[in-house]
Amino acid sequence: MSKEAMKVNAADAGYSDETEIQDVPPGYKRTELGVIPGDWKVKSIRECGKIVTGGTPSTLIPEYWNGIHPWITPSDISQKRDVYSSERLLTNAGLNAIRELPADTVLITCIASIGKNALLRVRGGCNQQINAIIPDYQHSAEYLYYKLEAAKDYLLGNAGTTATAIISKARFQELIFSIPSLAEQRAIAKALSDADSLLGALDALIAKKRAIKKAAMQQLLTGKTRLPGFSGEWETKRLGNLVDYERPDKYFVQCVQYADSGQVPVLTANKSFILGYTDEIFGVCKDLPVIVFDDFTTEKKFADFPFKVKSSAIKLLRAKNDRVSLRYIFERIQLIRFSIGDHKRYYISEYQNIDIEIPEYEEQTAIANVLSDMDTEITALEERRDKTQQIKQGMMQQLLTGRVRLIPQKTKTP
Repeated sequence: MSKEAMKVNAADAGYSDETEIQDVPPGYKRTELGVIPGDWKVKSIRECGKIVTGGTPSTLIPEYWNGIHPWITPSDISQKRDVYSSERLLTNAGLNAIRELPADTVLITCIASIGKNALLRVRGGCNQQINAIIPDYQHSAEYLYYKLEAAKDYLLGNAGTTATAIISKARFQELIFSIPSLAEQRAIAKALSDADSLLGALDALIAKKRAIKKAAMQQLLTGKTRLPGFSGEWETKRLGNLVDYERPDKYFVQCVQYADSGQVPVLTANKSFILGYTDEIFGVCKDLPVIVFDDFTTEKKFADFPFKVKSSAIKLLRAKNDRVSLRYIFERIQLIRFSIGDHKRYYISEYQNIDIEIPEYEEQTAIANVLSDMDTEITALEERRDKTQQIKQGMMQQLLTGRVRLIPQKTKTP
């Protein structure tokens, strides 16, 4: 196969190297995908089973719909591997109107949101944005799923250049992979599945801890539940009488080409929070802590480390005096239901005039500490989850290329 053909077809995340000759270790061989184990084969996707492109039953025929069989669209494919249901359900007649897919079919989106993949675990169908692989008896659905997961960057980089990104069925089925024996496919899939199970357990635990914190906020920040030792009356005060605000002008970052690491983080109040890092050490906000408040969206973040900002839409909020816990204020304003209407700045005109309930400083601090400890626990779990994800990525790179073998290899006797 020519190097040009290799660029088109090599979807495998193997040892491929087009520029230099690699040494071939004992027990390995050189192929168009690079160096792979000697007992592995190079196969196209069409050699692994039947390739089916989905379809959409007519919405004008009621008997096609409201059945029990999931009709999968890209929106039904999330980060979870296994799919059992969907937003729309087909009847048997609806399945017959398109291509029926058996349980354990591999799904991958090949139009628009390219590269999202999943395993359909029940009988069902999919729409035309999805290609389905029905593996034959020599191939593991789970192994093919992980192969496609590892090939996402390749798929995205080789989509057609039409108005909508697309990989045609003809192009898709010619993608090639390195494939071991069925026993080794299953062993690799089991190892990666165990990693996914751990990630799923961590995600569930994080969600549970977040729910517990949310419930604690509702109880502690409204006085419905009091911490031991506190019984004094709470006061209702205007937010603007509890915190001062500062415009961010003197903290603007000049170069917006951010790095993944550096001396000073650049912050935003929205979900991403840290946009990146800069080496600009002038004009850094060091009067801490502050609430980073977006004047247009009312999104807010708590910052207790030096930083710079990009947007002039930000207000920096600080406690007015030493009898106000800024951390308590930050947690309390999470409970404010504030409707966003016109595109305008809200803090001065409306937000600072909101009334909130507030106890004495000592109780503010105690409540803030309880909630902060919960945040610390959640952050530790998120970091563990992220490290586990990195470990899984490393496992995929090693196992799916044959660099690490899970099945004892036969050795030739002299």
